[in-house]
Amino acid sequence: MANPTPDVFDALLEHLLETQYAQLPEETIQRVNQRLLDSVGVGVAGHRADDAAGLIEVAKAWGSGEEATVLGTGIKLPATSAAFVNGALIRSFDFEPVEAEGPAGKQVAAHISGTTVAVVLALAETTGASGEETLAALALGDDLAARLAIAGGFDVYSGQDNTGTLNTLAAAFIASRMLGLTKAQARHATGIAVNQAAGNVAAIFDGANGFKLPMAFAARSGIAAAQLAKAGLESAADPLTGKHGYFQLFGIDAQPELAVQGLGESFHGDCTIKPYASCRAAQPSLQACAELVADGSVDYTDIECLTVHLSERTLNGFVGARFAAGDTRTVAALFSVHATAAIALIHGTVRPEHLTASALADPELAQMLGRIELVASLPNSQRLTAEITARLRNGEIRHVRVEHPDGNILRTPLEHDQVVEKFSKNLEFSHPELAARKDALLHQLEHLSSARDVSELIATLDPSKNFTPNYQEQLS
Repeated sequence: MANPTPDVFDALLEHLLETQYAQLPEETIQRVNQRLLDSVGVGVAGHRADDAAGLIEVAKAWGSGEEATVLGTGIKLPATSAAFVNGALIRSFDFEPVEAEGPAGKQVAAHISGTTVAVVLALAETTGASGEETLAALALGDDLAARLAIAGGFDVYSGQDNTGTLNTLAAAFIASRMLGLTKAQARHATGIAVNQAAGNVAAIFDGANGFKLPMAFAARSGIAAAQLAKAGLESAADPLTGKHGYFQLFGIDAQPELAVQGLGESFHGDCTIKPYASCRAAQPSLQACAELVADGSVDYTDIECLTVHLSERTLNGFVGARFAAGDTRTVAALFSVHATAAIALIHGTVRPEHLTASALADPELAQMLGRIELVASLPNSQRLTAEITARLRNGEIRHVRVEHPDGNILRTPLEHDQVVEKFSKNLEFSHPELAARKDALLHQLEHLSSARDVSELIATLDPSKNFTPNYQEQLS
């Protein structure tokens, strides 16, 4: 970046700190509510990840505090630690909202919500923020993050993991607003966040459960950045567009001016609610497999062999490796076209319950894996397209093509009932006690704008509490 453009940064900060809830379009609030609902559900499901208990114990050892709660528990921690744990829980099954959409109709790979929801809930509880302010902070943090994602550019195969770079700034933006920072302090918070931004996708290639940590570290670091700035710590004058700033360090053909295009007129964020628990790059192929068996005319046992057609870039990326029969690592399956295709053929979908160690040890899965081949036969421009060709034991050939998988609100949106069903199943999978409170939780999440604060929501999410919500008492 030859010439810094502080006017971009100034405009973004003014938008963040001065925009009020009443100025947000109804459509924006609806989308924010949906992302919040979805993230809370997958966060609760994250307790079934093998490493969840260990993560919580580590966070507890960092220090005690009563500021914020770990989702799905009554455990209280400092806000930074609670946001860290909740970010990791939300990321655990790669089931959270994804794909940032932004100015000029552009979209880019991103997982913003897993960090921003963790941060906004922790700080809403800490500060006693109203439901309206909680939603406004989330809407504006998501908007700025999506704008930076589009303006900065991102290549999912570059080796960077923007859940640890972009998301750290997103967390700092929300924390700056919710902790009452001035514009000058918010500028420093952003710079401190840039100094903590980091992340790569190496763990994903190796199927390591540490893949979730960049999202969690981003939540913790962003809050800490705002706390430090409020305490008087300073940063570079322009940590976004200046020398060695965010765009220079992490951007790919960055266009900073895109970040302010339509600012205050359109509001952006993650635009996909995932119907399946897997990397988005694996969803076209697994959806094709699910469609093959959906009407019951083909059973997975009828399939003699099946070929999945992908782009060369997808096949050579982190979802293209073959999944070894007997491998029971959840992360290795999440990021595998091979594994998720086999699971979809057997179960008609891919959900967290199909990705536990015991589920992955199913001998039927091992047999199905042996009948699937992956080939690079589609152009690289078809990143989210897949085809399958199945030869049945009776000699019949079946072909299914998915141009774009379900879930993108701008192209292939899920119905509201499907989003609610996903939420309900995630509660049931992890905390049956909370599944019995589904209606109360749905009411609280969908009417958060009318709540005095988030205390009743947090209490309802604690399965140890006998709690019958009084809807009228929650409304201001």
